[in-house]
Amino acid sequence: MAGPKQGAPTVRPPAVAGRFYPAEPQACRAQAEAYVVGSATGAGMGRHWIGGIVPHAGWICSGAIAGRTIATLAAAQAGRRVEVVVVFGAVHSAAPLDVAALDSHSRWDVPGGLSDLPEALERRLIESSANLFRVDERFHHAEHAIEVELPLIQVPWPNAMVLPVEVPAVQDAAEIGIATAKAIDAAGLSAVFLASSDLTHYGPGYRFTPAGIGLAGLDWARSNDRRILELVTDLAVDQIVPEAHNRLNACGGGAIAAMLAASRERGATSGEILRHANSFETLAEVAPHGPENAVGYASVVIG
Repeated sequence: MAGPKQGAPTVRPPAVAGRFYPAEPQACRAQAEAYVVGSATGAGMGRHWIGGIVPHAGWICSGAIAGRTIATLAAAQAGRRVEVVVVFGAVHSAAPLDVAALDSHSRWDVPGGLSDLPEALERRLIESSANLFRVDERFHHAEHAIEVELPLIQVPWPNAMVLPVEVPAVQDAAEIGIATAKAIDAAGLSAVFLASSDLTHYGPGYRFTPAGIGLAGLDWARSNDRRILELVTDLAVDQIVPEAHNRLNACGGGAIAAMLAASRERGATSGEILRHANSFETLAEVAPHGPENAVGYASVVIG
């Protein structure tokens, strides 16, 4: 654990390059561009979206779905300079965390690009909302939920700063989002807000099979996903964390609640689901497997 940032600037190296997405810079950039640029048409275009959900599995499973969200947000922000992309991330660490964790580094490195962190904004968050935020690199140094989004974010917004915020599934998650939006307003920055979260993890591999194993179970998991997605599009911020706790239908319930609260603070009134799928479906053409285990993914935009 650490306090406010001090000392010389430091760079966080990539932790999951070569496993979740390509490690070679040119291949990483080309694949990221394919996912984002190739998704820049269709449903969701034409609204002033300011937030969204992106999944965070390996790109082979969910990269195209994450790219759809980012492409739609980028189209909505066309002609406007996006100075900060806030990524509220799911917490996969087993260490206890009851506030939002900011990172201690000055920049994050991914193959083919660097992203600066908004250090003045982080200081503002610590100083104004110390009960909601702390700098704690333990929750960032090996975490994939935010890292896998960075090469995709760098496609439309190569010069934007990125604010990585690990948000536990706590009832204060909404307050974390509101405080973030207010700090950004006070700093006079333009921003978009992302929540990095997958949905229901279903099957014996995840020790979660309330509807049995096979296609019937995956159908149940899809309906389980839809429960929380309906709350998301209704901007039912206060219901997200309890729903995720009770139904196990999002690994990033806190991240989703924070994103929704931040977006609502900036004027959002509704959301739209652009795509909803699972890993059994997305892998069908490249690495098919039986319908025993699957993870749900969704591309959602908020505005």
